Parts: sequence; structure tokens; C-alpha cells
Amino acid sequence: MEQAIRSESRDGYRVITIDRPDRMNALNRESALALIAAIDEAEADESCRALMITGTGRAFCAGADLSGRVNGERPKGDAGNSIEQTWNPLARRLHNLRMPSVAAVNGVAAGAGSSLALGCDIVLAARSAYFLQAFSKIGLIPDCGGTFLLPRLAGEGRARALAMLAERLPAEQAQQWGMIWQVHDDDKLMEAAAAMAVRLAAMPGHALTLIRKSLRASAHNSFDAQLDLERDYQGEASRTPDHKEGVAAFLERRPAHFVGR
Repeated sequence: MEQAIRSESRDGYRVITIDRPDRMNALNRESALALIAAIDEAEADESCRALMITGTGRAFCAGADLSGRVNGERPKGDAGNSIEQTWNPLARRLHNLRMPSVAAVNGVAAGAGSSLALGCDIVLAARSAYFLQAFSKIGLIPDCGGTFLLPRLAGEGRARALAMLAERLPAEQAQQWGMIWQVHDDDKLMEAAAAMAVRLAAMPGHALTLIRKSLRASAHNSFDAQLDLERDYQGEASRTPDHKEGVAAFLERRPAHFVGR
């Protein structure tokens, strides 16, 4: 039986690797569900304080695996049913993850694979990598949260062009547009991504989650509503052991030792 998803526990974080290099790491139903299960397992592990997602070979993830289709026809039912069972749960897992996530985009991130990468909190990419909204080429629309993420990261004008024209967006261009955090030489990517995961795992995890939630809420909140949310989240953060430790470390002029709560 194919082991399409590999999960490796490291000190304070986990690495989830999509391992279907013969399919450019495209996901079928079984592998998509295995990826969701791997994320759930990481979430349930109290020792896991950061998550890194990457791919094997030349691709990060080429989206949905269409190789099982016959004569271009879909299996029984429509794409909405498949999305509800796989891509939507996957997008929600990342969106609501209790810990910070890092995407190490080692190659092409296409279709839902692009959404998967951009749905992570911090995106690092290899210099040779690129992002591709391939959906319009087969008469579909971006999914796995793509229509939510693209306009927020790239702006509406760029999001429309990327989604409609299905042109490659090189990693360096994505960085210049502010869609991703860093670009690294191909042979340095995994080292940089691991270092980022270690760094995030050592930080106050609950505060990082609240930062993600508050920034996303700002897209639809009024200014007053956002101030109220800041008040509420700051109150929540101030009651955590990590806040107490951070203040003590500051006053004692020593490094803080956060526990992620």
C-alpha cells in the first residue's frame, strides 16, 4: 500500500512530507485524507509546537490527482462533493491550527497545492519553485481556500489575473509581491525551513495563534470591531503562562523559556 504522507517528529515540531513524486505529489482522495490525519495527529501531540509541510522530489504539491479520470470524465458526483470531503477539511485544519505552520515549497505548487502552501502561516520557497493557479485550464475555480487567500495576499487585481490566466508565478516574484516570506537557494531550503520551525516552536504558541486570528479578522472588521477584538485577545494572551514568563525574562534580562501555552 502506498505511503503517500510521511510524518516525522522532531524536537518541538513535526515535518509532514507529501511523498508521491511520480504524481508530482498530487493528492487523490486517499492521500488527501492521510494528510488531514497527519495534521490531526500533530495537533493532538502536546509536544508538537510547530508544523512544517513539504514535498518529495521536484514538486511541493501539484493539486488534485486527475490521473484516475477516464476520458477526462469525473467520477460519480460533482467536484463539490469531493471538495467537501477532502480539500475543505484540509483548508480548515490549516486555518484553525493551534500552532504555527511553515510551508517549505521545494518545487511547483499548483492548483490546490498552491492553496495548501499559501494557507500556511510562513511560506519559504526554493528559488526554482513556482506557484500556478491551474484551475481555469480545466474549467474550474480555485479551491482549498484559494479564493480567500489570493486576494488577501496578492490583491484583487493580481488574484484575478493569476486565477483566470493560469500563468506561472515564480517564487521570487511571489516574494516581491509579499505573498510569501522568503526565497532560498534550492539546496538551502530545507535547512532554512527546519530552522524556522525550530524558531517558531520555541515561541509563545498561543500568542502566535491569536496573532493569526486577529490579522485575518481585520479584513472584514470595522476599526472599532478590530479594537474590541484586540482588547479581548490581548486579555486572553495576558493570562497565559507564556506572557508571565516573557515579562519575567525581560525584567531579569535573560532568554525566555516559553511552554507554548
